[in-house]
Amino acid sequence: MENIVLIVLLLIALALIGVVLLQRSEGGGLGIGGGGGGGGGLVSGRGAANALTKATWALGAAFMVCCILLTVMQTRALNNDSVIERLGTGGDLLPPASTEPLLPPGLEGGSLLPPTSGDAPALPPIQE
Repeated sequence: MENIVLIVLLLIALALIGVVLLQRSEGGGLGIGGGGGGGGGLVSGRGAANALTKATWALGAAFMVCCILLTVMQTRALNNDSVIERLGTGGDLLPPASTEPLLPPGLEGGSLLPPTSGDAPALPPIQE
């Protein structure tokens, strides 16, 4: 059922794109409707503009209804279980905590205290 509604939604979207592109804008919209003198275009006159406007509104409303319908269908299809219940792990998602402090590599037994005043400062390298 969801696939059918999705296909209808895509067809409505394509039709909506076509109807919007056919409408006459200030610049003439795809060159249809003609500028200047003789008006012999495909879409001309006030009646055609009203029909395209009404078709745009109808297709827009149908598009919104299909979107809401798909959302409702999808939420009903989902389970109301939580993510943890679906994983089946119970509650322990974290590994057991260790009592040893985490140290950077190379400082496993060293001191993390700041240098004391008796320590010599670091000297810049000497260039030869």
